[in-house]
This record gives sequence, structure tokens and C-alpha cells, in this order.
Amino acid sequence: MHSLIKTTTINRPIQEVFDFFSKAENLNKITPPDLQFQILSPLPISIKKGTLIDYKIKINGISFKWRTEISEWELNKRFIDRQVKGPYKVWIHEHTFEERNEITYMTDHVQFLSPGWILEPIINKFFIEKKVKAIFEYREKTLAHLFK
Repeated sequence: MHSLIKTTTINRPIQEVFDFFSKAENLNKITPPDLQFQILSPLPISIKKGTLIDYKIKINGISFKWRTEISEWELNKRFIDRQVKGPYKVWIHEHTFEERNEITYMTDHVQFLSPGWILEPIINKFFIEKKVKAIFEYREKTLAHLFK
């Protein structure tokens, strides 16, 4: 299993930041354009524990349908989305939120495993790991712009 941890500082109160992440349609704003990300589930989506969300993305030119489930939901604190079906063998993404002096510190902790059986370490090293890091770097820059 591979892991990525990224903390983003957002100069807004936690309630405002959590509200932004509680709206699935905002994923379009923070996902790199080259992924051609589309939400397939009808909008708006009421996010809570057990919510299923269907997407379509393109990774390295290949289209994938992706379904995630919100497996944990704690208002203004944290939530976890887990892949039910999609391009990864395992995808678990925990978002945690902490506020100090009206500044929100949002931490993404992603655990993932690519398909590929014995070739998985090679596939991850040369393709997947770089892509996952780039996605979260893009998100950080975009969030800084959105929450000026």
C-alpha cells in the first residue's frame, strides 16, 4: 500500500472550508483539467455516511468510471471516501480539518494501491505516484486561489 499525506493551509474558518468540501460539485474546481473529471451522479449530492458518488476520469488517456462511498462523516472534522469501483485496487482518502486562529489546516491522507500484481511497484513508481502527487499539488494551488 502507498500513502500520501498533504496538509493545506486555508485562510478561512473551518465551517466555510468544510462546507466547500461538502459539495461534490466543487471537486470539478480542484481537479486538474487533464483528468477530464466528470461527476455522473445527479447534483446536488447530499454528502453523509453511506453516500455513493459516481465519476468519470481520464488517467494517461484512458477513461475510467469511478465510484466512491463516504464511509466516515464527522461534520467540520473529517470524512473518508473509499473507492468502491475504479482505476485503483485500493483508494482510501481521509480528509481532516483543524482550525487555529480562523485558519483551517486540511490534511489529505490517501492510501492507494494500483493494479498490476507483481508489476504494481513499477507502475506506481513511474506513473501513479507522480500523478497522485501532481493532483494534490494542483489542489493546493487552486484552493489558495479560491480562498484568497
